[in-house]
Amino acid sequence: MPVSLPEAAAELLRRLRFEKPLVHHVTNLVTVNDVAAATLATGALPVMAIAPEEVEEVAGQASCLVLNLGTPTRDRLAAMAAAGRQASGRGVPVVLDPVGAGTSRMRSEAARRLLRELRVTVVRANPAEMAHLAGRPAVLRGVESVAAGGPPEEAAAAVARAYGVVAAVTGSRDWVTDSSRFVAVDNGHPMLKQVVGSGCMATAVVACFVAVGDDPLVAAAAGLAYFGYAAELASLEARGPGTFCAALLDRLAQVQPGDLRAGVRAQEVQADAV
Repeated sequence: MPVSLPEAAAELLRRLRFEKPLVHHVTNLVTVNDVAAATLATGALPVMAIAPEEVEEVAGQASCLVLNLGTPTRDRLAAMAAAGRQASGRGVPVVLDPVGAGTSRMRSEAARRLLRELRVTVVRANPAEMAHLAGRPAVLRGVESVAAGGPPEEAAAAVARAYGVVAAVTGSRDWVTDSSRFVAVDNGHPMLKQVVGSGCMATAVVACFVAVGDDPLVAAAAGLAYFGYAAELASLEARGPGTFCAALLDRLAQVQPGDLRAGVRAQEVQADAV
């Protein structure tokens, strides 16, 4: 990797705070406010257009498009496909969050269809979702990951290879890979598991970094390191999930490039060591 990850993360944060990229989210009903707030706190501008009548126009103006399968409906899936085609045609990066892939046939088929038909740049998923997309055993309870067959980095590599994407799987250790390069990110905190929408917010942050990055793998790893570092800081003042969530938004807004450079705990791992 040509640059150090701490340096790259700091530079990407500086760039996105300066450029304030527009990030278009076609997201779910449960976490829409959290996603918008995390996007804004990071330094980008969120737009949450979901109507099929306008998504193509909005996606064409964006610097990154996020497709989130958290609450799929026929209209919402149509909106995702339309926005994704527009973004793909204009070279706008697309970040897919296949929430609950493996929970229902509808979600699983939708995730695979979007991966086949669109030029998806990054997939951000939990271990069970990633394992399911890789065709491996996985157990979800609702949209929560319960068990996944095999190491998550191997499932991520399989998805990256099959669909030509950067695959980012988040857990106690995050892994980001394009099937030939692997980055392990150790920033984060267990309290994230107690917050509804933490995965959706992580995806939003990744999209902010991808919007201004030249290398999607480096950008995705930097975004996860930044999100995890903000969570570490938030945990120091939290009394429970509610105060943690509020502190997380505060810390996302307060972390500066120099802070991030010092706080990143991520490293490239050689493929033969995975």
